[in-house]
Amino acid sequence: MVKLKKRYRAAGEIADLTQRYPIAEAVGILVKMPPAKFDESVELSVHLGVDPRHSDQMVRGLVKLPHGSGKKVTVAAFTEQAEEALAAGADFAGLDDLIAKIQDGWRDFEVAVATPAAMKKVRAIARILGPRGLMPNPKSGTVRDDVGEAIKEIKLGGRVEYKIDKTANIGVLVGRRSFSPENLIENIETVVKSLGNARPKSLKGKYILSLTISSTMSPGIRLEDAVFSQY
Repeated sequence: MVKLKKRYRAAGEIADLTQRYPIAEAVGILVKMPPAKFDESVELSVHLGVDPRHSDQMVRGLVKLPHGSGKKVTVAAFTEQAEEALAAGADFAGLDDLIAKIQDGWRDFEVAVATPAAMKKVRAIARILGPRGLMPNPKSGTVRDDVGEAIKEIKLGGRVEYKIDKTANIGVLVGRRSFSPENLIENIETVVKSLGNARPKSLKGKYILSLTISSTMSPGIRLEDAVFSQY
C-alpha cells in the first residue's frame, strides 16, 4: 500500500490529474508515469448516461483493435475439424468430447468459437456457458464457417468485447504499457468510435459522461469532452 501511494504521488507530480486532456496528451502523461515491474495493462474506463435497467439502453459491442490488446487468450473451438482448429491456434478443439468435458465441470478457456453446424450440439450446454459469457455468438463473431480465421484473430488479442455493468460503467482493455504511444492512441480512438456507434437509439440525453485511461498501477487520466462530445 505504501509503494502504491508513493507511485500515485509521483504520478501526480507529472500532471494535474484534476484536469482533462486530449487523447495524445493523456497517453503522453501515462507513459511518463513510474512503471511497475511488469507490463501493465492499459484500460479505458467509460461512464455512460444510460439506465442499464432499461433493455433498450443496454450498451455492448465488439471492437477489433488495430494493434491488438497484448492479452493472451485461451480459445476452445467446437468443431468436427479439430486438427484444423488446433493448427490455427486453438488451445482446445473438438465437439462431443469437448461438450462432455464441460458438462463434467471443465472451464479452462476464456473464449469459445464454433462452426454454425456445431452449434446444434453446443446449445445443449448454453445454460452452462451463457451465464459465464462463454457461449459462442454470431453477433460477437465467434460462430463462423471460417472458424480458423476467428481463432487467429482472437489469439492476436485484437478482438475486445465490452458490456455495460449495473452502474453504467464499462472497462475496455486497449493495450499494454509496452505499446508505443502511437499504437495506444489509435487503439483508444478505435474504441471511442465503437462506443459512439453503440449509442442506444432510445437515449435522449447525454451519452458518454466521462472517459479515463489508466494502467494497472497508475491513477486515472481523464479525457477532455471534445474526445466524445460528438456522440
